[in-house]
Amino acid sequence: MLAEVSQANDKVIVTMHRKLQHRVEEVWDMLTENEQLAKWFPEMQVEQLKEGGKIKLAFHTGGKEEMTITSLAVPTVLEYTWGQDLVRFDLTQTDYGTHLLFTETLQQVTEQTPKDIAGWHICLDAIEALLDKRELSDPHQTWEKAYADYKRVFDDFEK
Repeated sequence: MLAEVSQANDKVIVTMHRKLQHRVEEVWDMLTENEQLAKWFPEMQVEQLKEGGKIKLAFHTGGKEEMTITSLAVPTVLEYTWGQDLVRFDLTQTDYGTHLLFTETLQQVTEQTPKDIAGWHICLDAIEALLDKRELSDPHQTWEKAYADYKRVFDDFEK
C-alpha cells in the first residue's frame, strides 16, 4: 500500500501505516536498538536515545549525516530530524499487535523525494519481514516499483 501524501500549510506530509503482529516493544527495538537497526538500515546508528540525542547516518559513498531526536516517548514515539525534514514513528498497541504510523514532514518536494519515500516504504516492509522471520523478496525490484509509483504520486502532487 502506498503512502498518503497531503499538504499542511507550507509542508508536505507523507504517512504510511503498517499492522504488525508483534508487541510494541519488539517493534520499538527494531527502530532503536543498533543490532536490530543494522538488519534493515545498516547505515544508521542510534548514538544517544534521548530527546536531543543523536542518530548518525554513514552513506556508502562516504558522506555522513547527523540527526537530532526531537521527540521521544519510550516505547511509542521516536521523531528525529532528517536534513530539514522530520521523520516520526508512532507505535500503538492493538488487538492484533502494533499499529506503526510513519510520518515524514517535508519542507519541500525535490527530485530526491520519491526515491527517499520509496526507500522508507522498503524499510517498513523489511521491518515487517524481519519481525515475521521471513525474507523480503527482491527488495531492489520492489524499490524500483515503489519509486515509479511515488514518482507519479509526487508528479501529480506538484501539479
